Amino acid sequence: MSSGNGDQQPVKLSLPLKYQQEIFQELRQKDELVVIARGLGLLRLVTNLLHSFDAAGNNLILLVGAEDRENGWIGEALAEHAAISMASKARGLSVVNTDVMSVGTREKMYSQGGIFSVTSRILVVDLLTSLLNPETITGLVVLHADKIVATSLEAFILRIYRQRNKVGFLKAFSDNPEPFATGFAPLSTMMRNLFLRNVSLWPRFQVIVGQALEGKKKAEVIELEVPMSESMRDIQNAIMECVEVSISDLKKSNSGLEMEDWNADSALHKQFDMVVRRQLDPVWHRVSWKTKQIVNDLGVLRGMLHTLLTYDAVSFNRHLDTILAAHSPPPGSTRQNQSPWLFLDAAHTIFDTAKRRVYTGKAAQGATENLESLRPVLEEQPKWAVLAEVLEEIDRDLYFNPVIRDDSNGSILIMCSDTAQCRQLREYLQNMHVRPEATGSDNDEESDHEPSAAFMMRRKLRGYLKWKKEFAKVSAELFKENQSTLNGTSDAKSSSGSYRGKPPPNKRRRVRGGGNAGSAPTRAANGSILASEDKPLEVATLMSEIQPTKTEAAQKEDIIADPLDDMDDFYQLYDTQDLVVIHAYDGDMDEHVLEEVKPRYIIMYEPDTSFVRRVEVYRSSHNDRNVRVYFLYYGGSVEEQRYLSSVRREKDAFTKLIKEKSSMSVVMTLDAHGIEDPEDAFLRTINTRIAGGGRLAATAQPPRVVVDVREFRSSLPSLLHGRSMIIVPCMLTVGDYILSPSICIERKSIKDLISSFKDGRLYNQAETMQMHYKSPMLLIEFDQNKSFTLEPFADLSGALNSVSAANATSDLQSKLVLLTLAFPRLRIIWSSSPYQTAEIFESLKTQEPEPDPIAAVRIGLEGGQKAEDQSFNREPQDMLRVVPGVTGKNIKNLVLEMGSLREVANASVDELEPAVGREAGRQIYRFFNKSVLGDE
Repeated sequence: MSSGNGDQQPVKLSLPLKYQQEIFQELRQKDELVVIARGLGLLRLVTNLLHSFDAAGNNLILLVGAEDRENGWIGEALAEHAAISMASKARGLSVVNTDVMSVGTREKMYSQGGIFSVTSRILVVDLLTSLLNPETITGLVVLHADKIVATSLEAFILRIYRQRNKVGFLKAFSDNPEPFATGFAPLSTMMRNLFLRNVSLWPRFQVIVGQALEGKKKAEVIELEVPMSESMRDIQNAIMECVEVSISDLKKSNSGLEMEDWNADSALHKQFDMVVRRQLDPVWHRVSWKTKQIVNDLGVLRGMLHTLLTYDAVSFNRHLDTILAAHSPPPGSTRQNQSPWLFLDAAHTIFDTAKRRVYTGKAAQGATENLESLRPVLEEQPKWAVLAEVLEEIDRDLYFNPVIRDDSNGSILIMCSDTAQCRQLREYLQNMHVRPEATGSDNDEESDHEPSAAFMMRRKLRGYLKWKKEFAKVSAELFKENQSTLNGTSDAKSSSGSYRGKPPPNKRRRVRGGGNAGSAPTRAANGSILASEDKPLEVATLMSEIQPTKTEAAQKEDIIADPLDDMDDFYQLYDTQDLVVIHAYDGDMDEHVLEEVKPRYIIMYEPDTSFVRRVEVYRSSHNDRNVRVYFLYYGGSVEEQRYLSSVRREKDAFTKLIKEKSSMSVVMTLDAHGIEDPEDAFLRTINTRIAGGGRLAATAQPPRVVVDVREFRSSLPSLLHGRSMIIVPCMLTVGDYILSPSICIERKSIKDLISSFKDGRLYNQAETMQMHYKSPMLLIEFDQNKSFTLEPFADLSGALNSVSAANATSDLQSKLVLLTLAFPRLRIIWSSSPYQTAEIFESLKTQEPEPDPIAAVRIGLEGGQKAEDQSFNREPQDMLRVVPGVTGKNIKNLVLEMGSLREVANASVDELEPAVGREAGRQIYRFFNKSVLGDE
């Protein structure tokens, strides 16, 4: 298909399907938002659209919101298109991100034109500083439109663009319909944020899409329902019971919230615990400790449901060990600070059954002689045998019905959910015909051919038993550390009583600490599950049973690193005819995999909605490629239910969107707000606030705020711009926002506040502000969806005991008091949300003269330093600040002396000494070289 472009040669596009062509024609004619079902080839549409503009030349087009992988994909595709169309004017895609481009380079590139993918933070600054004049932009293409909320950077970019450029085009794309269907009139709100009037919806059930994908060239699909093993079903039911009990507990203790979708069905969905957390956020400081624990547990339980189906029996048991260790309470704690689900019988079932899938036998309590030793069971995943059968069937099929040559290779593509799964399948397929020991001659030939995972599972069990010894050591070590910090904060007598029902501050979440890990659970005195150790003697017996036999020892281990010395002798390119490719689902990148591997057989080891569609699109796009798909899923499992519910959710979201589109009122005033009413401008020109001896100010200039470049991560600059202030981005050394020559503001979100108190950064910042400005201010800004109270600070810092007197020094309120005592001129502004902050800034500015950006940049620079020298990377510096021994004073020397974090970590004390001094050097060295096992 080709579309004529003026008097130039036609541009060749690769859009074989009818619905793709229709969307393309629509997009060429008008600005609109395209919401398309996942898997229907969104990126292919975007690349073709960009190519049609690229080939015309003389355009400056910006791609907003693209991720790195998408940049790679679009860049490759545009180069291919340009080669096929032989378009001499095509420039391809240039990616502008922080790493490489200086200001001058960017300015030069923008003036030359082309297609640019720019990260939002750079683009905002470039538009505001007029490095890139919005009037010169031909158009904007926005990806992931579902993420554009009113306060996002992307919405800010679009507002600046539309204010100054009314004629450029604007196309937005999204393949995630759910966000457009939640909340009140979500579609029209999104359209207002995007400054668009038209929306085009393309669900899978749309007639044209249906016809395109279900024509003569339909892929042949074979569905295989694999029954779960008895023990897997038991574990799954037990986990579901834990989930249901947890949810009903949540409902009981939080009755005032909207909870119609808090049920076991939606608990399977990926973001369920996030959704619950979001609903509880405004009242997070009032919810009980138990509720917080349950919200956390829901994520853990959902993870267990997934790992039950994907991990092998040994890895799953190991996973449960770590969960149990992380959840087991420190000694002397009371009952209420433990996960409620651990008290259920179902929890016992989970841990017990999981252990029995690996080995049986139990330590006889108190008996001296070994009554029953441990024996390996090593249950295999039911899907493995089915996979082996399918591969055998494909072999037979290829042998008996050699097909007439078509364009697809004879290769087999196996798709699964993640890379760990890929590794497991590869290992299984490599070793399924290896027998652990040579079988006797009385066995018939048949049994020898049966695929089995015994070899792989024995190897895993050996690894597991070795790991368990180490794990017990590590967890005991970490636990000992926790204990010593506990004893440090309060003496031994009060350690059990001084917490007032709160748990002691062990680092439970972050480290896998806890009691010695074991696998067969018993109950503690308070009724929760305890980890019990297997006796060393039995573990030894088990080890001797699974010692490598001769055949196992003969198998070579996986190569971890290969020096590639004699490459030419040993390496050759595989023939694609008999290749088995195992790949993890990877969003849009799967299309690449299909196009490059050209498989004849696809085995979907786990169900995935969008991949099904990608196969449909792939099959319908190529006349000459036959595909047979095997679709495996566990019958009656969470996996099946999750697949069906994801299809249903998407369908419901589209149905809702179609309904809203039909009755949606279109906002005709497409002028971006921020273009002022002439009346407002006049009122501002004559400022009549003369109270308190103010002078009558007459100024036609809109108010101006100097903002630090790094502040563009927050939504405040966007909101200030929305209140018709001019934003001047600069690289500031002192302060974040300069409102006038005398007012300087340092903005801190709650997280920042806690961390900058910890590393002492805030004291340095307050000191420099007080030195250079008459009215230094500290703005403490809360999140608009969270509670506007000081209580939960303790919770956010991770330590739940900051209320206790013993730990008063770490308490946030007391630190703030100390700060105000140290700096009496420092004012503190409390703001409940960025919206309120914007109002406060406006009122602070009313009687003040405008700030001078150049003076603001110069303040705080040390003698001889230029403003240009300040472009060090921010993230590594933030990481360095939390290392013991690094202070605000010596960090500059450290950055100049050492090129990267890696160098600092690997440096010896002598190498660090010139930069930071002997003592600090020792502290840094000790921090990076401490052993977790504590052998030193």
